[in-house]
Amino acid sequence: MPSLIEAYAMIGDCLTAALVSKVGSVDWLCWPRFDSAACFASLLGTPEHGRWSIAPKVVVKKIDRRYRRHTLILETEFETNEGRVTLIDFMPVLGKSSHMVRLVRGDSGRVPMLMTLCLRFDYGRSVPWTTRGEDGALRAIAGPNMVVLRTPAPLQGENLHTLSEFFVEEGRTVPFVLTYGESQDPLPEPVDPEAALEHTEAFWLEWTSRCTYQGPWAEAVERSLITLKALTYRPTGGIVAAPTTSLPEKRGGSRNWDYRFCWLRDATFTLSSLMNSGYSQEAADWQNWLLRAVAGSPEQVQIVYGLAGERQLSEMELGWLPGYENSKPVRIGNAASQQLQLDVYGEIAGLLLQSRRGGLPRNEFGTALELKLLEHLETIWTEPDSGIWELRGPPRHFTHSKVMAWLAFDRAIQCCEQFRLHGPLDRWSAIRGQIHDEVCRLGFDRDMSSFVQSYGSKELDASLLLMARSGFLPLSDPRMMGTIRAIERHLIRGGLVVRYNTHEVDDGLMPGEGAFLACSFWLADVYLLQGRYAEARQLFERLLTLQNDVGLLSEEYDPDRQSLVGNFPQAFSHVALVNTALRFGRFAIPPPELRALKKTAS
Repeated sequence: MPSLIEAYAMIGDCLTAALVSKVGSVDWLCWPRFDSAACFASLLGTPEHGRWSIAPKVVVKKIDRRYRRHTLILETEFETNEGRVTLIDFMPVLGKSSHMVRLVRGDSGRVPMLMTLCLRFDYGRSVPWTTRGEDGALRAIAGPNMVVLRTPAPLQGENLHTLSEFFVEEGRTVPFVLTYGESQDPLPEPVDPEAALEHTEAFWLEWTSRCTYQGPWAEAVERSLITLKALTYRPTGGIVAAPTTSLPEKRGGSRNWDYRFCWLRDATFTLSSLMNSGYSQEAADWQNWLLRAVAGSPEQVQIVYGLAGERQLSEMELGWLPGYENSKPVRIGNAASQQLQLDVYGEIAGLLLQSRRGGLPRNEFGTALELKLLEHLETIWTEPDSGIWELRGPPRHFTHSKVMAWLAFDRAIQCCEQFRLHGPLDRWSAIRGQIHDEVCRLGFDRDMSSFVQSYGSKELDASLLLMARSGFLPLSDPRMMGTIRAIERHLIRGGLVVRYNTHEVDDGLMPGEGAFLACSFWLADVYLLQGRYAEARQLFERLLTLQNDVGLLSEEYDPDRQSLVGNFPQAFSHVALVNTALRFGRFAIPPPELRALKKTAS
């Protein structure tokens, strides 16, 4: 049985990532990319589906762990009766190869240790062929994949596992380095573990030194930004939504999706968090990834792409894996890539306006592409779609989707007016007005005094909170105020916001999910816009308490079981955290209120 999601920390090298549990086991790792065949898949199965564990062979009295300050270097300290040991886990950012380095450092006494390595490829199904080289390196090959383990510790094979029993004394460090390579190539060159540690620490210290946020929640903001950087695929600038697949939105449920891809819906939120925190180069890389990904025929724009802009993300189920806490099915790929979601056109237009305002380098084909996308949107905005939450049921006229179509034309008009770009302003203005009139007429329910999830429905949707930030209507408009009150009454569970009532949506899936953390941050943003500073602070600080012990957030939170659920760590949640923290700093908060914020945060 895998550990709870909050028991994991992430390490990564901006090529791939691994999840390390509190007890020193690596239970999830994809080589060589986030979305490639998993080398360790015990997070979704059993230890026999792949795991790498290093821990004392004796009873552990206490475990403490932390990231080294300002870095993605994980340190797990084990205290035993025989002494103390620190396990240092990291992935150095070095060239095109990926390495996972694990250093076992003796802090006191003499502690017996056990390393167990169960290598499995193809999500736990392929047992590799293992040999030993002349230099003592252990080489494991399965199809195109090769993994090499180098260590001075003794190794032995047993029941398709590799074991190592050794002692570590005070002042001694025993290294283990796992390196990925392609099976047709020679063995990858070894890395010096101690030099790699120094290089990795220097890399992250330099990167975090560029952060410009100086507010009361600096530690949480920095950890979120480090997480976003680690989820960035270095060769392309694409940011993966999460490094995992099929961690359920409800334990035992079927809402289990593959999030190891890049979503356009995250575009403007992500750009804002990076640009406003001092990371203009990362913001420019993200913008350029997005424009390359969507380049081509406008009618073929997808809502999600692979890390390099791949479009074929066919979904399949892995029946041999039981799933996290028996949550089935386990899926790889994502069929939502073929859905129509009108909101992505608004995301692209919003990103381009924001990047121009932020002074990002001009993309050579951004303007021409935007014109073509808007030309296509003119012909399809009246169609039903699958909405921001990618519902698997019949397409509908989602209110949020229509508002984002409105936003696409509105932001394009602003680009023309502010940056002297050329476009059919009269036609765009007319369509913008037409969409606005339709949403106010068909997306608003007078009996509920609220906008609703889709035309003619009685359901609410947390995405309606984004209307407050779009400029679609003034926040003081009675229809907006009524919508916020309705969401507060009907979509809050345990003080947090759920996306929608899954029991009222026909999508063919088992109902039930946790509170969606990004939506809760959006409500805090709305409170700030309304001048409800104390409520905004209370909600924001409640959300900060949901981070696990090393500052990571998943997609959702289960208020009943008081635990994180959904894919982990989730970029969307960390982006929302950063943007809300930045928003506190941009508002003219009265001095007594600001003092209270700083006092609480300290």
